[in-house]
Amino acid sequence: MQNLQSLSQLLADWQAFADKIMPLIERLGLERLGECDHAALRVNSVAAAEKLKAEFAQCGKIISENIINGRPILIIRLQQPLQLGQWQIPCVELPFPGDKHYPEEGWEHLELVLPGGAQSCDELAEQLRTLCPRTQATLDGDTDIKLKASSPKGETERLANPTLAFKAGGVCVKVHPHSIQAIIASEQ
Repeated sequence: MQNLQSLSQLLADWQAFADKIMPLIERLGLERLGECDHAALRVNSVAAAEKLKAEFAQCGKIISENIINGRPILIIRLQQPLQLGQWQIPCVELPFPGDKHYPEEGWEHLELVLPGGAQSCDELAEQLRTLCPRTQATLDGDTDIKLKASSPKGETERLANPTLAFKAGGVCVKVHPHSIQAIIASEQ
Protein backbone atom coordinates (compact mmCIF):
# COMPACT_ATOMS: atom_id res chain seq x y z
CA MET A 1 0.00 0.00 0.00
CA GLN A 2 1.62 3.25 -1.11
CA ASN A 3 -0.67 6.02 0.15
CA LEU A 4 -2.73 5.15 3.17
CA GLN A 5 -6.13 6.79 2.84
CA SER A 6 -8.36 5.48 5.63
CA LEU A 7 -9.02 2.97 8.36
CA SER A 8 -11.38 1.07 6.04
CA GLN A 9 -8.53 0.66 3.54
CA LEU A 10 -6.24 -0.50 6.34
CA LEU A 11 -8.75 -3.12 7.51
CA ALA A 12 -9.25 -4.27 3.91
CA ASP A 13 -5.47 -4.81 3.69
CA TRP A 14 -5.32 -6.88 6.91
CA GLN A 15 -5.63 -10.27 5.17
CA ALA A 16 -2.84 -9.46 2.69
CA PHE A 17 -0.62 -8.49 5.64
CA ALA A 18 -1.56 -11.71 7.45
CA ASP A 19 -0.68 -13.72 4.35
CA LYS A 20 2.78 -12.08 4.28
CA ILE A 21 3.59 -12.33 7.99
CA MET A 22 2.32 -15.82 8.87
CA PRO A 23 5.05 -17.62 6.86
CA LEU A 24 7.71 -15.72 8.85
CA ILE A 25 5.99 -16.60 12.15
CA GLU A 26 5.75 -20.26 11.13
CA ARG A 27 9.34 -20.39 9.83
CA LEU A 28 10.56 -19.20 13.24
CA GLY A 29 8.16 -21.44 15.18
CA LEU A 30 6.69 -18.39 16.92
CA GLU A 31 3.13 -19.69 16.69
CA ARG A 32 3.98 -21.40 20.00
CA LEU A 33 3.74 -18.02 21.72
CA GLY A 34 0.29 -17.60 23.20
CA GLU A 35 -0.23 -13.86 22.89
CA CYS A 36 -0.01 -11.34 20.09
CA ASP A 37 -0.53 -8.09 21.97
CA HIS A 38 -0.54 -5.59 19.12
CA ALA A 39 -0.10 -4.84 15.44
CA ALA A 40 1.79 -1.74 14.33
CA LEU A 41 1.36 0.66 11.45
CA ARG A 42 3.66 2.94 9.51
CA VAL A 43 2.60 6.28 8.05
CA ASN A 44 4.64 8.98 6.34
CA SER A 45 2.60 12.10 7.12
CA VAL A 46 1.21 13.75 10.20
CA ALA A 47 -2.06 14.25 8.29
CA ALA A 48 -2.41 10.48 7.73
CA ALA A 49 -1.61 9.79 11.39
CA GLU A 50 -4.15 12.39 12.58
CA LYS A 51 -6.84 10.96 10.30
CA LEU A 52 -6.21 7.42 11.54
CA LYS A 53 -6.16 8.63 15.14
CA ALA A 54 -9.63 10.13 14.68
CA GLU A 55 -10.95 7.04 12.89
CA PHE A 56 -9.51 4.61 15.46
CA ALA A 57 -11.13 6.68 18.23
CA GLN A 58 -14.49 5.64 16.73
CA CYS A 59 -13.76 1.90 17.07
CA GLY A 60 -11.44 1.83 20.06
CA LYS A 61 -9.91 3.80 22.89
CA ILE A 62 -6.53 5.51 22.94
CA ILE A 63 -4.92 4.03 26.06
CA SER A 64 -1.49 5.58 25.65
CA GLU A 65 0.05 8.54 23.87
CA ASN A 66 3.76 8.73 24.67
CA ILE A 67 6.81 10.33 23.12
CA ILE A 68 9.26 7.57 22.21
CA ASN A 69 12.40 8.34 20.22
CA GLY A 70 11.17 11.90 19.75
CA ARG A 71 7.75 11.23 18.24
CA PRO A 72 4.24 10.49 19.50
CA ILE A 73 3.24 6.85 19.55
CA LEU A 74 -0.37 5.97 20.27
CA ILE A 75 -1.72 2.65 21.48
CA ILE A 76 -5.38 2.04 20.69
CA ARG A 77 -7.33 -0.76 22.38
CA LEU A 78 -9.85 -1.95 19.80
CA GLN A 79 -13.49 -2.66 20.63
CA GLN A 80 -13.24 -5.66 18.27
CA PRO A 81 -9.82 -7.36 18.22
CA LEU A 82 -8.08 -8.16 14.97
CA GLN A 83 -7.89 -11.88 14.19
CA LEU A 84 -4.70 -13.57 13.00
CA GLY A 85 -4.57 -17.35 13.12
CA GLN A 86 -4.94 -18.38 16.77
CA TRP A 87 -4.54 -14.83 18.08
CA GLN A 88 -7.02 -12.12 18.96
CA ILE A 89 -5.02 -8.89 18.72
CA PRO A 90 -6.46 -6.29 21.11
CA CYS A 91 -4.34 -3.24 20.30
CA VAL A 92 -2.89 -1.21 17.44
CA GLU A 93 0.27 0.91 17.64
CA LEU A 94 0.06 4.13 15.62
CA PRO A 95 3.40 5.94 15.52
CA PHE A 96 3.44 9.43 14.11
CA PRO A 97 6.09 9.84 11.42
CA GLY A 98 9.67 10.65 12.30
CA ASP A 99 12.59 11.32 9.99
CA LYS A 100 12.37 7.98 8.20
CA HIS A 101 10.26 7.66 5.05
CA TYR A 102 8.66 4.24 4.56
CA PRO A 103 8.37 2.80 1.04
CA GLU A 104 4.93 1.48 1.98
CA GLU A 105 2.42 2.75 4.50
CA GLY A 106 0.12 0.43 6.38
CA TRP A 107 0.62 -2.66 8.53
CA GLU A 108 4.31 -3.11 9.36
CA HIS A 109 4.80 -5.50 12.27
CA LEU A 110 3.27 -7.66 14.99
CA GLU A 111 4.46 -8.00 18.56
CA LEU A 112 4.29 -11.31 20.40
CA VAL A 113 4.66 -11.86 24.13
CA LEU A 114 7.06 -14.39 25.66
CA PRO A 115 6.31 -14.21 29.39
CA GLY A 116 9.27 -15.05 31.55
CA GLY A 117 10.49 -11.76 32.92
CA ALA A 118 13.57 -11.37 30.71
CA GLN A 119 15.47 -8.26 31.75
CA SER A 120 17.79 -8.16 28.74
CA CYS A 121 17.82 -9.12 25.08
CA ASP A 122 20.27 -11.93 25.87
CA GLU A 123 17.90 -13.41 28.47
CA LEU A 124 15.00 -13.09 26.04
CA ALA A 125 17.00 -14.83 23.30
CA GLU A 126 17.81 -17.74 25.63
CA GLN A 127 14.15 -18.13 26.59
CA LEU A 128 13.16 -17.99 22.93
CA ARG A 129 15.74 -20.64 21.96
CA THR A 130 14.21 -22.97 24.56
CA LEU A 131 10.56 -22.43 23.69
CA CYS A 132 10.93 -21.93 19.92
CA PRO A 133 14.00 -23.90 18.79
CA ARG A 134 13.52 -22.91 15.14
CA THR A 135 14.72 -19.40 16.10
CA GLN A 136 18.20 -20.78 16.89
CA ALA A 137 19.77 -20.27 13.44
CA THR A 138 18.40 -16.74 13.15
CA LEU A 139 19.53 -15.84 16.67
CA ASP A 140 22.98 -17.12 15.66
CA GLY A 141 22.96 -14.99 12.49
CA ASP A 142 22.82 -17.99 10.16
CA THR A 143 19.72 -17.17 8.08
CA ASP A 144 18.51 -14.46 5.72
CA ILE A 145 16.15 -13.16 8.43
CA LYS A 146 17.40 -9.90 9.89
CA LEU A 147 17.58 -9.71 13.68
CA LYS A 148 17.61 -6.54 15.74
CA ALA A 149 17.79 -6.39 19.53
CA SER A 150 16.61 -3.27 21.35
CA SER A 151 15.17 -2.02 24.60
CA PRO A 152 12.77 0.81 23.68
CA LYS A 153 11.35 2.68 26.63
CA GLY A 154 8.92 5.52 27.17
CA GLU A 155 9.71 8.19 29.73
CA THR A 156 7.37 6.79 32.40
CA GLU A 157 7.69 3.04 31.78
CA ARG A 158 8.83 1.02 34.78
CA LEU A 159 9.06 -2.46 33.24
CA ALA A 160 12.08 -3.56 31.24
CA ASN A 161 10.80 -4.78 27.89
CA PRO A 162 13.73 -5.99 25.79
CA THR A 163 12.70 -6.71 22.22
CA LEU A 164 13.95 -9.03 19.49
CA ALA A 165 12.78 -8.07 16.00
CA PHE A 166 12.82 -10.58 13.13
CA LYS A 167 12.47 -9.05 9.67
CA ALA A 168 12.08 -10.67 6.25
CA GLY A 169 9.96 -10.19 3.15
CA GLY A 170 8.93 -6.65 4.05
CA VAL A 171 7.34 -7.62 7.38
CA CYS A 172 8.57 -7.82 10.94
CA VAL A 173 7.69 -9.85 14.03
CA LYS A 174 8.87 -8.62 17.42
CA VAL A 175 9.03 -10.63 20.64
CA HIS A 176 9.11 -9.12 24.12
CA PRO A 177 8.40 -10.27 27.70
CA HIS A 178 5.53 -7.90 28.58
CA SER A 179 2.36 -6.98 26.72
CA ILE A 180 1.86 -3.38 25.69
CA GLN A 181 -1.08 -3.14 28.11
CA ALA A 182 1.18 -4.29 31.00
CA ILE A 183 3.75 -1.66 30.00
CA ILE A 184 1.06 1.03 29.95
CA ALA A 185 -0.23 -0.12 33.36
CA SER A 186 3.33 0.21 34.71
CA GLU A 187 3.26 3.90 33.80
CA GLN A 188 0.38 4.64 36.18
